[in-house]
Amino acid sequence: MKSVVICGSSSFAPEMREFANKLKELGVIVYEPHLYRASGGVWNEIKESDRKYVALGLTHDHFYKMRMADVIYIYNKDGYAGVSTNMEIGYAVALNKPIYGQSAEDTEPCRRVVFSGIVKNPEDLIAYLK
Repeated sequence: MKSVVICGSSSFAPEMREFANKLKELGVIVYEPHLYRASGGVWNEIKESDRKYVALGLTHDHFYKMRMADVIYIYNKDGYAGVSTNMEIGYAVALNKPIYGQSAEDTEPCRRVVFSGIVKNPEDLIAYLK
């Protein structure tokens, strides 16, 4: 079984965690983003001078997970991909990894063309991981 990294906006943290947990139940190795604010971290409580280092650490941590995974899964609910997700998509393209998205509703053609396919649920993603 191959591994997958989940990418997406922290706005969708509960849904991404549920998706990741279902994949894990199905025996998949899953790398998840560290969703700082969704995990209870309060961004405004970090000193301004430290924020860039926290952001840098979180970004490099996720890039490491992307390098480790066989497949990239973009949780772009309703076609939404924020700034960080766009950066992750670009990095996935540079890594030459297969990229699957959750939604085809994306209005940005540059994002749509780099997806290997649209996969709505964990059960269907399994077929691409074998």
